[in-house]
Amino acid sequence: MVQIIIACAMVVILCIVSSNVLYKLGVPTLLIFLALGMLCGSDAIGGIYFDNYEIAKNVCSVGLVFIMFFGGFGTSWKTAKPVIAPSILMSTVGTLITAGLVGVFCSLVFGIGWIEGMLIGSVVASTDAASVFAILRSRKLNLKGGLAPILEIESGSNDPVAYMMTIIFMSLLSGSGDVSIPVMLAKQLIFGLGIGALLGKITAFILRKVDFKIEGLYPIFVVAVGLLSYGLTEWVGGNGYLSVYLTGIIVGISKIKHKKSLVHFLDGISWLMQIMIFFCLGLLSFPSKFGTVILPALAISAFLIFVARPIATFGILSWFKFPIKQQIFISWVGLRGAASIVFAIFAMTGDAVLQYDIFHIIFIVALISVSLQGTLLPTMAKKLDLVDDSTPVLKTFTDYEEEHNTQLLEYEVKENSSILNQTLLEADIPEGVLIVMIKRNNEIVIPNGSTVIMLGDILVLSGIDTDEFNL
Repeated sequence: MVQIIIACAMVVILCIVSSNVLYKLGVPTLLIFLALGMLCGSDAIGGIYFDNYEIAKNVCSVGLVFIMFFGGFGTSWKTAKPVIAPSILMSTVGTLITAGLVGVFCSLVFGIGWIEGMLIGSVVASTDAASVFAILRSRKLNLKGGLAPILEIESGSNDPVAYMMTIIFMSLLSGSGDVSIPVMLAKQLIFGLGIGALLGKITAFILRKVDFKIEGLYPIFVVAVGLLSYGLTEWVGGNGYLSVYLTGIIVGISKIKHKKSLVHFLDGISWLMQIMIFFCLGLLSFPSKFGTVILPALAISAFLIFVARPIATFGILSWFKFPIKQQIFISWVGLRGAASIVFAIFAMTGDAVLQYDIFHIIFIVALISVSLQGTLLPTMAKKLDLVDDSTPVLKTFTDYEEEHNTQLLEYEVKENSSILNQTLLEADIPEGVLIVMIKRNNEIVIPNGSTVIMLGDILVLSGIDTDEFNL
């Protein structure tokens, strides 16, 4: 047991140190962690033999829960709102189009059944934005035209869609005579959306109203909610990843206590899960088997990059009058990553009899996608004139916090004020504005989230947008 603990600790440290060095060279973290896993495998210098798809499936499922929850939690509604329609259509209709085209291609070219072809298409349909953002940050590239929010929302919300299709075609391929696609779709969506929204609302309410006394309990509570959202939804036959993603969004956009510390905690957990997933996937792969699947993997990669993804992108974004350059770029950065490989594991552990080794096919597709598209991403952005050199790169991302000189302002609460008789948590206070003190009846009140704003209160405001504070 001690040896296992030491080995796990050394793997995490090695992943972090190596990623910190290679990150500066623009190498996606996905490749780094996968490569380290492969090096530790039985086909390389590590000599660790691991071929248990069931264990890998369970490990990766838990990891994806945290990644999906933080993806939802970190979504900025302010940046997402202007592009929400095209983003959602890309993550739903776009994913369906991509899966369908790849499925038909596999069926016609490889001579396999259309259900297995659609299963491959479903598995490879989701995109991975983590590698895209890592490259953009390391190369200090800020994107024009609000492209980052589109990529972020699409990648965060298309995993549940791809997962849903994967489960459906796995069921059909297993030969179950009682499989009803409409019923399965209904259960996936209704339970996924319903439970996710309900738990999100309840969690936000509890975090606003309940004082846990110990600050360290807040992140533990949020983690438990994320796991409950996934587990409960899966138990009743819904889409667990959709549920946990929606729960994360609702909690993230709500006014809750200790949000900043929660962001840092969940970010750390998300990175730990990525290391765990990617290393496990690399360890599970056997380079000696690549020779038997390399040609199908190359064919699928080429079709996906140059046919399926462009058709889906142009077919949707053209309706929203997106410039051609932006459509080309969005099409190019549809990288395939961890989620696709994890869904391939799901397919391998199912009851269906598969003609091809889907795991290693998708593994190679992901490697090609990240290596080719990821390497050329900065070049594409510059050639298409989509790089904004006048703006710091971190403005591209929702976790950006700009430094400003703060201002102080006094605001008197009058009868027509929209925040009258509301608590600070309930009040619609602009982002970036902090109420540091309340003057009430010649007394000083130190506010907290439960403090009720009363008539005649003089609020002492601190922040960057105090001039626009007009409630």
